[in-house]
Amino acid sequence: MTELNAPSDASSDYRCGYIAIVGRPNVGKSTLMNVLIGAKVSITSRKAQTTRHRITGIQTIDNTQFVYVDTPGFQTRHSNALNKTLNRTVTSTLTAADVILYVIEAGTFGPADKQVMELLPANVPCILVMNKSDRSKDKSVLMPFAQEVASQHNFASVVPVSAKQRFQLDALQDEIRKLLPVNPPMFDEDDITDRSEKFLASEIVREKVFRFVGEELPYTSTVLIEKFEQEGNLRRVFAAILVERDGHKSMVIGNKGARLKEISTQARLDMERLFGGPVYLEIWVKVKSGWADNEAGLRAYGYE
Repeated sequence: MTELNAPSDASSDYRCGYIAIVGRPNVGKSTLMNVLIGAKVSITSRKAQTTRHRITGIQTIDNTQFVYVDTPGFQTRHSNALNKTLNRTVTSTLTAADVILYVIEAGTFGPADKQVMELLPANVPCILVMNKSDRSKDKSVLMPFAQEVASQHNFASVVPVSAKQRFQLDALQDEIRKLLPVNPPMFDEDDITDRSEKFLASEIVREKVFRFVGEELPYTSTVLIEKFEQEGNLRRVFAAILVERDGHKSMVIGNKGARLKEISTQARLDMERLFGGPVYLEIWVKVKSGWADNEAGLRAYGYE
């Protein structure tokens, strides 16, 4: 995925810019971006801290290029090295964005949502996105709820959506386009992300680890791609799941290797869908104690 120089024939009304997607953990930020761009480039899980990096998703429609930036959920509970790194990612993304999507769950606005709202810069246009609006049984309460939340910040607009049901997403993109600057495209029209396939492979494996092991496994567990090769349309991926203790290793492997086999199978299928070709995947589980105890260790494993 390569950034482009401004094309000579770009329309004077061509719009392009960065759209930061922010909110507390588990409000559906990653799902929203994936559905908007039509591909799964940001992993999803019920487990908090699933998204640990800035993930860029690109969608080009006619004379508009939307460059979405999915951010980690802002962490308010624990002040450890990982959370501090995640929060710096959020705040730096906000100041560099052209538009901000502030995502909350429809009908829910708590202290964590408020804390994220207080980070919103006054000089960047922001849209209040009320996700999961299809879950609200009494639709009559959504309007006063939206008005109450909107009164606490100068939002450019308020859009109720359901990312999973694809409800109101066209309306959301119409509102975003109005706020994007007049710029030529930054990426090729076929690009969907600026991340490498190697990075996406590691994220897919990590998603499956959290999905199949769940709350049993500490959030510091991660995935390292030790080798990524391509021969024609075939990709060979050799991955290591890094855990803190032998007990965690047993959790991932499961009885007679059943859990690791399921993780590998589902990860391979997702990679084949995303990469558009066959994937040979091998996964090992390794104990790597102490790697996430400090910020230097986090940087060594890519948590910028």
